[in-house]
Amino acid sequence: MTQSAAYDDDNIFAKILRGELPCHKVYEDAGTFAFMDIMPRSDGHCLVIPKTPARNILDVEAGALADVIATTQRLSKAVIKAFDADGVTIHQFNESAGGQLVHHLHFHVIPRFEGVKLRPHTGDMEDNEVLKANTEKIRRVL
Repeated sequence: MTQSAAYDDDNIFAKILRGELPCHKVYEDAGTFAFMDIMPRSDGHCLVIPKTPARNILDVEAGALADVIATTQRLSKAVIKAFDADGVTIHQFNESAGGQLVHHLHFHVIPRFEGVKLRPHTGDMEDNEVLKANTEKIRRVL
């Protein structure tokens, strides 16, 4: 197994954490941050990240991983309730070969509905007003 590369402080999620890039914040606590995915595969698709620098699950400290998993569970319950979803899909990728595009540990929380396929990842961004409305739906149930 090859060792993962060093953490890059200029990745897009690090910039979001520093307030250098905008996002639709859903939730924040001492160790984690959650925000809407701007290219959602389902309404309510959000991301959960640790505040500590971690490239992925291969290098994150155990305590930070525990925090991000707890927030992922909390957000999973919230999106199911907010969107009256039938279930939730959690995606997490590690390194480029594993499908990771942004090299800051993150978990995708995607509400799912019986018989409805995920939208393809086309690179098209969702309308800002839709993201804002979906953020508020989730925040109301948190």
